[in-house]
Formats: sequence, C-alpha cells, structure tokens
Amino acid sequence: MPERESATPRHDPHARLGDLFENLPDPTPQIPTVDDAPPAPGSRRAAREAASRGSGAPSPDAVSSTSPSERSADEVAAQPATRALPVTTSERDIPAPQPATAAAADSTEGTAAPRDSALADDVPASGGRLEDLFHSHDDEGGGAKPPKKKRRTGCLVALIIVLAVVGGIAGAGVWAWNTYGDRISETLGWGDPKDWEPGIATGEVLVTIEEGDTGGPVSTALFEAGVTRTEDVFYDYLVDEGIAVTFYPGNYRLQEKMTAEAALEALKNPDNKLENSASVGEGATVASSLPGIAESLAIPIEELEAAVADPSVYGVTAQTLEGWLFPAVYTFDPGVTAPQVIQRMVDRTRESLDAAGVPAEEAQRVLTIASIIQREGLTADFPKVSRVIENRLDIDMLLQMDSTAQYGYGSLHEGVVSSSAEALEDPNPWNTYVHTGLPATPIASPSDAAIDAAMHPADGPWLYFVTVNLATGETQFSETYEEHLEGVEKWDQWCKENPDGGCSAG
Repeated sequence: MPERESATPRHDPHARLGDLFENLPDPTPQIPTVDDAPPAPGSRRAAREAASRGSGAPSPDAVSSTSPSERSADEVAAQPATRALPVTTSERDIPAPQPATAAAADSTEGTAAPRDSALADDVPASGGRLEDLFHSHDDEGGGAKPPKKKRRTGCLVALIIVLAVVGGIAGAGVWAWNTYGDRISETLGWGDPKDWEPGIATGEVLVTIEEGDTGGPVSTALFEAGVTRTEDVFYDYLVDEGIAVTFYPGNYRLQEKMTAEAALEALKNPDNKLENSASVGEGATVASSLPGIAESLAIPIEELEAAVADPSVYGVTAQTLEGWLFPAVYTFDPGVTAPQVIQRMVDRTRESLDAAGVPAEEAQRVLTIASIIQREGLTADFPKVSRVIENRLDIDMLLQMDSTAQYGYGSLHEGVVSSSAEALEDPNPWNTYVHTGLPATPIASPSDAAIDAAMHPADGPWLYFVTVNLATGETQFSETYEEHLEGVEKWDQWCKENPDGGCSAG
C-alpha cells in the first residue's frame, strides 16, 4: 500500500470543529455553586460521590456549578481543559464494574487520579460525549481490571503452600531413607550384596573361636578376619536356613571372601582345625605335664623346662611351680611361647584362689593342703580329708600321707596306692612319715574343688581315713586308731580279692 494511503491523517486546525470553537463567546468567570440536585442513579457521578464519601475525599461534582445536563454549549467551552481539584481514590473505594475507575485501580493507593479523566467523566461533547473521545479505549476491555496487588498476594500464598508441601514430602523422604534405607535397598535389589559370590575365595586366614561362642560372635569373628563380606551375613544364614550348630573352641584355617555357606562347611571340617591346645590333669605334677604340653604345642621340652625353672618370673614366692599349673584344657594362638604358656596356667591358678577367698600370703599353704586332698580322696570326700589334715596339724601329729612320701621319693606316678618301704623311710622334705607339718611344696595340681575344700574343711573329729574299695572309692573315716585298724583290715581283704586292683606294685 502507498505510504500516503496508510499514513495516519494529520490534525487540521482549520477543520470544521475548529470553526465551532472560534465562534464561541469569550469565557466568563464562573463562581462555584453547590448543586443540590442528586445525580442520576447509576451514573458515573453517583459512583464518584459514593467513592468520595467512602474515602473522605471531596467529590469533584460537589464543586461543579451545574450538572452536565444543565450546561449550555457556551458554558462547556468556557471550562478549562483540566480540573484544578485532584481526585484521590483507592482501589478498594472504586466499584469494579465502573470502567471510569480503571485508571484509579492501576494507580498507587492514595495518589491523585489524572485530572483529564476527572473532567472527561462529566463534560459532554457536541455530537457525542467527550469521555468517549478521551476514554474510549478503557471500555474495550469490557470491565475494570482486577486489582494487581491482590493477585500478587494470592500467587505468593499459593507458592508458599506448594513449597511447604514439596518440602514436607522431601523431608519425609530423607527420614525414611535414613531409617529404612538398608531395607529398601535390600528389598529392591539396590546396593552391594551382603554375601560374596561363590568361587572367589582366596588366600588363607586364621579364625579363633572362643569357649562358649555362638552364631553371633562367630559371625563377627569371620567378618573381622576377612572371611565374610558383612558382619551379620553368617548369622543371618544360620537363622534363615534354620541351622543349629555347636562351635568348638580352637583355631580354624579358612579363606578370604568365602560365602556364609562355605564358611560353615569349613568350620565343620576337622581338617581345618588347628590343634594348638594343651592340658594339665587334676593331680598331675609339673614333671608329668611338660612332655604332653611340648607335644601338643610343638614347643621343645627344653624351652618349657627353662620356663618353669624360676617361679619368681611369674610372681610366685616358692622354690618350684609345683601346684601352680592349674589343671584344665587350654587353647593357644599359633606361635605361643613357652613362658606365655606357663604364665597362662599360673594366672588361672590365681583366679581359682581368688574365687575361694584365699589371701595372697596363704596361697602356698592352701595349695599344698589342696594338692594332698587332690591325691588322697574322691571329690565327694574332699572336705573330710581336709578336716583330717587340719586336725592332725592342730595337734602336731604326723600327717603320714602316702602321696607325700611317694612324691618325695619319685614314685607318685607308679600307679599304686601303697608306698614302698623305701619311700616311707626316705627323709626327703616331702615325706610326712618322717617330718611333721606340711611337705616343702605342693605335690600336685589341685582343682577348684580341692582348693575350696582346703579353705572350708568339714566339721568332724576324724584323725584317720583309709580307702576300703578302690573300685568304688569307698573311704572310711575314723576318730580312733582302733576304728582305723578295722578299716585297714577291710582294705587288705579287698586287695586279696582284687590282686590286679592297684593296691601295690606286687
């Protein structure tokens, strides 16, 4: 389209509208008067007056000399282009359906409305209304604009609610993961498996099972040794499969990265258990115990003999360690030394002495009495044997214990009860047929029961006892020597009836 046809027409000052205004008479001063006539119901003036009364601002129509319907064309032409009085409104004072208040609704609360719009609202134009000329664009929207400030506030509230909901969901998710993350991962198959894959075991490790260990401690020991992948997988395997197993103390040879099932099979295989245990028998001596210890632990006998040579190394104030190697079965770690073995046994004896309430200064004496009790009677008779020893010591009477004479003579382990004449006559410090009082040292390793009996002898007047039946261990306790001789006769009769019963060397 050519430019001259599409260009906006320019205003022609010589147009006919201009001629109309040139023929108007000179404006005359107008004195404002009060128009008491009420505005037409539903008119813009009525709306503005209502708004002014609500906000406390004076209505523009209150200062008009006449209503628009009463003005002549000359009066209209004499009005200035803008009103001198500002109109102050707020968005809540202006009814939303009135298009004339749209500008006030968009303005900041408490500011003056444009003067041009205030004039145009109630001045008609020739051939139409001037408000149509100046505000025709306001009516195209078909209504007043909604308050922007309220819309922004509503959006903000909605945003806060959304963020609160999202934040609550996120917080709940974090709590659930922290609390049940492992179970969730396990259920859904996420994360690393708890057990190793079969067939990847390698190397060699040693696992120690202590006395009384059950599934839980064994499971922990396997994990700490590098056998299983997680600490609980072995225990969980036993529970899930319903396997009841008894674990025996000792050292076991296993591999790294074994499955829980393979680890159990290895523990049950006797070939994987390292026999690194040693024992001391009840009533045994140091001399009779050392060879077996050396063989069990693969320690040279010379090293063990050197280890027991000096009792002071272990805090024992005695000439030998006789009676201080507690009778029990011991399990040691591989590579244990001879001094460590002896120390372990001495420490166990101290535990027994402490349990029986033995004062430290009485330890040697109690062990000596307990060693005689251990060698002379059955466990059930220990308290009575202890009483016989105490009764004889109280009256300074020879103990006359065969076990002490045999120990001093070196025939304690000949396997016979009766002592030889040589043993009974030998003046060694342990022969209680020759010397009053206790022997020089304990003569054997006493048990817990013997130590307790030495501390707590039974009540009774007995000075003698003799075993009348070696098969049953029946023993007769007597107060007088005559009663004792009757018991000796019973003993002789049993030995005649049982020549191979161990009464004598023959």
